[in-house]
Amino acid sequence: MLARETIALLGTGIMGSAMGRNLLEAGFDVRAWNRTSAKAAPLAERGATVASSPAEAAAGAGILLTMLADAGAVEAAVAGPSGALAALGDGALWVQCSTIGVNDTERMAVLARQYGVGFVDAPVLGTRQPAENGELTVLASGPDSARERCQPVFDAIGSRTLWLGEAGAGTRLKLVANTWTIGLLGALASTIALARALGVDPEQFLTAIQGGPMEAAYARIKGELMAAGDYPTSFSVMLASKDVRLALEAAAEHGADLPLLRVIDDLFRKAVERGLGGADMAAIYEVTRPGS
Repeated sequence: MLARETIALLGTGIMGSAMGRNLLEAGFDVRAWNRTSAKAAPLAERGATVASSPAEAAAGAGILLTMLADAGAVEAAVAGPSGALAALGDGALWVQCSTIGVNDTERMAVLARQYGVGFVDAPVLGTRQPAENGELTVLASGPDSARERCQPVFDAIGSRTLWLGEAGAGTRLKLVANTWTIGLLGALASTIALARALGVDPEQFLTAIQGGPMEAAYARIKGELMAAGDYPTSFSVMLASKDVRLALEAAAEHGADLPLLRVIDDLFRKAVERGLGGADMAAIYEVTRPGS
């Protein structure tokens, strides 16, 4: 049965661990690996097998699912004679959910072909809470023949799947969506900073836009963090900074100039320099705060 297929899950950070829990609840056999093994241990309590290496997790698995920080981490886990791809069973699929950019997605697709493994590019929209609730939006792209097999996996981790065409289309849409989200975050940080400078309670601003065409649920969620100066991590500054750079690289290669995103890139870099890399990306406000 497809619902009992073995999933090799590489990456059990905030997103990967939530996805793993939902896969287990949906009846999948999950073998989990993480570079820091302690982060995979909680999944064992829910029935997953924690592997000591990517190859051990992938041995004989039908689907390899990667949810790692960047392209370097993905390649290190899957490539080479001791990597996950070499250990997969015949007819296996690689579902690549990490946000790694256009060029590296193309490179991973080539790598998959070298090992005779089907490749599905499937980054997701959503952070900690949607991941925990199984409400991610999956931006899937890859061969039509993989859809039926992948869909139970996507149904377990998300509430909506968009099939977008050939592998790589998912990543391109993810970069576009990230640019919108991160642009909104940058504008929100500036807005809260101006409110503070003018002696306006940020809550008054959030209330003023509530229920009207200017409202965005995201503004309420991140605006409250900025106003409180407290940043429990749903998606870190470090990862957001990486995503900004990926969007800027893709834009430059295709002739687009994104000046707003360059400014936000600089803000994220400053936040990392201040030791905020592990904080929620809303901590970008700390480098716009009056007097900062």
